Amino acid sequence: MKMIQAMVLALVLGGAAAVHAEQPIERTDLIKNDIDVPGHEVVQVRVDFAPGVLAPNHSHPGEEVAFVLEGTLEYKLEGREPVTLKAGQSLFIPSGVVHSAKNVGSGKASELATYIVRKGEALVVPAR
Repeated sequence: MKMIQAMVLALVLGGAAAVHAEQPIERTDLIKNDIDVPGHEVVQVRVDFAPGVLAPNHSHPGEEVAFVLEGTLEYKLEGREPVTLKAGQSLFIPSGVVHSAKNVGSGKASELATYIVRKGEALVVPAR
């Protein structure tokens, strides 16, 4: 009986890992906290991109600092030339600026996104 339970557990965990691995973009919320600026908060998120995946044009109701944890990401900010960042590099994205990010490397890419945003608004606003 214990052998069957172990096999079922392995199948369940293996299936969960397979589903997890197939996600093109995975966001992991790390912290959300009020700050001293009235009506604003800090939000920090880890974003993992599968190879070749694009986070399409969007904006935020506040500033973002993107820090590349691993891999290579290309950022396109409205009105600017694209910039390619590797692990250890960061980028400031002003409030409301439409932008995209794409994993242009051969493996997974990850960023640590820190936002200073207005409370009560959607964190990610798709571009029209």
